[in-house]
Parts: sequence; C-alpha cells; structure tokens
Amino acid sequence: MFQTKIVIIDPNISIHIIDIENINNELQIYIDSHFVNICEGDSGSDLKQVKKIVLEFLSRKDSNTKMGATAEFFLHLYLKSLGFKQECLYLNLEEGSIKKGFDGYYSLNNLEEYIMESKSGSHSTVGITHPNKIKEAYEDLKKSLAGKKSNNNPWKNAYNHASHIDVGTAKNIRKNIKLLSDKFDKSIFHEIKNFNIIPASTIFLGGTWSNEYSKDIIDKLKEHSNQFEFKKLHIICVTQKTLQLFEEYLKKD
Repeated sequence: MFQTKIVIIDPNISIHIIDIENINNELQIYIDSHFVNICEGDSGSDLKQVKKIVLEFLSRKDSNTKMGATAEFFLHLYLKSLGFKQECLYLNLEEGSIKKGFDGYYSLNNLEEYIMESKSGSHSTVGITHPNKIKEAYEDLKKSLAGKKSNNNPWKNAYNHASHIDVGTAKNIRKNIKLLSDKFDKSIFHEIKNFNIIPASTIFLGGTWSNEYSKDIIDKLKEHSNQFEFKKLHIICVTQKTLQLFEEYLKKD
C-alpha cells in the first residue's frame, strides 16, 4: 500500500521514509475506507459529499496551502495504518476548512499521546531537503509548546477537536489536553522534551518521479534526532510525485 522504509533507532526513536509515486488501487481502497473518518470522524457522512467539500476547499487555495493540506491528509492516513488514533478532525470545526492549531494530535493504545507538526514544499524550492523540513517542523513544535510561536493557545483547538462527539476521544486524554490548555492560558508553558512528537516533512515533485529526496537521508535524520529533545520521536518523510495526485483522487466518483 505505502512504499515505506522504517528504521528503528531505539525503542523511543523511529524514522519513516515514504514514497508515493501514484495512488494505486490498493491505496485508493484504503483512502476510501478511511476518508470520512479522517475528515469528520464518525459522522456517517457520504464519501462523495466529503470529497466534494475537500476538493472545493483546495480549489480556492494557493499552492502552498494545497501542499500543506495534502501533506497533512496523507500523514493522518499513514499514522492510521500504524495503529495511531486520530484525536482531531482533518476539517476545521467552524469553517469547513483544514483544522488549525497542532497539525495532528494522536493517541496510541489509549496510553501515549503524540503531537504532529507537518512541513511541506515543492522540489523547485532552492535547497529543499527532508532533513531541513524536519528540523523546521521540530523548531515550530518547540516554539508552540513554549508559547513562543503565537498568542493563540494550540491546546484549546486540540481540546475542541478531541471533545467533538464524532472524534470519540477517551475521557482521560481530553482531561489531559484541557489541563495543558488551562496552563497555557496562565502562561505556564512546557518543554518539548516531555512530549511524544512527530515532526513530518513532505516534498512534492513536479510530475517526474525521483528518489533523490528520500535516498541516503537516514544518517542525516539520525544526526537531527541526536540534537532533538523529546520523550518519544517518530520522524516521517514523504515524497509525492505530484501535488495533483490528491486532487485527481478527489475528483473520482
């Protein structure tokens, strides 16, 4: 389904290299079966209608927003395939747009909680690499937790999503997020070393497949992991053949 290379550095660190050259039949079936749940939780909505909502949203946005939204969707999809439970909605609650706050909040076996930060870009950007994007995602996440990224409380948005009936987040997880949100409002911030984190990078190619962005990057990512602070760390690097893959899927009946 996913063309993936997973390297386990130790019990607390893993690196995931994912290449998406096309959406084959197996992957399309998997997306179909999880699309509504990723976007709206257990809403029971019609797949075709939710695809239309996402397609209309993307059609109004510039390429940077499209890349960010597409990257986030496939990260939700991949983490779901690993057994992570998505404790947020892909679609923002109020606006019918992509969610705000943390890019992703997840639980694993109802015991561990993870925060994901996604960074994406085009292969045409000078100097773009997965290791650089991973470092950027880590630094953004570190700033958010320390209250240095903006005045907005990212925990509040996470709590609102986790409290939505269609997400089905366990009470203990909601309680923990609410505690962190209340502390943030009181300017009691946190160090990234106390959290399970998922910095993620997605690079979109121009339609011609190449593995140059995912080849021979493990050692560089290991170097980054040695410099990062965390409780547990999953690094995810995704290379997609073209930004249009997702939109082409959305247009299919």
